[in-house]
Amino acid sequence: MLENRTLEIVIIAAVVLLLFGAKRLPDAARGLGKSLRIFKSEVSAMKTDSAQATTVAPRSVAAGPIKDVTGHPITESASIIQS
Repeated sequence: MLENRTLEIVIIAAVVLLLFGAKRLPDAARGLGKSLRIFKSEVSAMKTDSAQATTVAPRSVAAGPIKDVTGHPITESASIIQS
């Protein structure tokens, strides 16, 4: 079984070498490696972003008393009188 796999790999390598040529093969491999590195970094960035999005709980805003310009709380009766 291993002998068949080795022969297949040799045939595929020979076809690739014939298609790209000896001069363009290193450039093609370099470009493929760069693309894989970029893809890997983007996938890891997406994983960390989704992990952060699921761990951060939304904050609730507590409504406190309404205050006037001076900082004193406005009561309901005072707001009716001022209107």
